[in-house]
Amino acid sequence: VQLVESGGGLVQAGDSLRLSCSGSGSNFGGQVMAWFRQAPGKEREFVAAISYSGDSTYYANFMTGRGTISRDNAKGTVYLQIDRLESEDTAVYYCAVDALMVRITENHDAKYWGQGTQVTVSS
Repeated sequence: VQLVESGGGLVQAGDSLRLSCSGSGSNFGGQVMAWFRQAPGKEREFVAAISYSGDSTYYANFMTGRGTISRDNAKGTVYLQIDRLESEDTAVYYCAVDALMVRITENHDAKYWGQGTQVTVSS
């Protein structure tokens, strides 16, 4: 399984950004897809997760109301739209896949990880 993130870059505070993560090597049937991030000098933190059907989504408190996670199962792709970006959103954003939602949302862990895409928000 390989996960490749894209869509990161340098943006201004208040802008919006859409991250994408394309998976290969699996049809990700039944798998949860998620986003994490890690800022410089900080631990990795959970951002958002979505069930295979898309019916269930979970967000970290700091992303509620600003982020939207979605997925296209036919493409094996998960997206994260972030609105009203803040300087505190500056981090490397990682895509993750696991069979269990609880492992992602409670343990903040996953079986498969991407390499990450850098998001830098300039104020």
